[in-house]
Amino acid sequence: MTRSVFSLKYERLRNALIRARQAAELTQIDVARKLRRPQSFVSKYERGERRLDVVEFLEVTDVLKVAPCEIIEQLRR
Repeated sequence: MTRSVFSLKYERLRNALIRARQAAELTQIDVARKLRRPQSFVSKYERGERRLDVVEFLEVTDVLKVAPCEIIEQLRR
């Protein structure tokens, strides 16, 4: 099992988070401010330049107001 950020499942995760951000009508800057992180943090995980750990993933889903299991379920399709 590969841990590459370029795996198909990680790409699905990135796309699901991007769609959730867009559905919430938030910009990367909005998300970054709510996370108290630089905009580059959001940009990097959305482009696949960095992986999110579980705690970061939960923080992002909180900001996006989406259930973590909803995002995870999209990886199984």
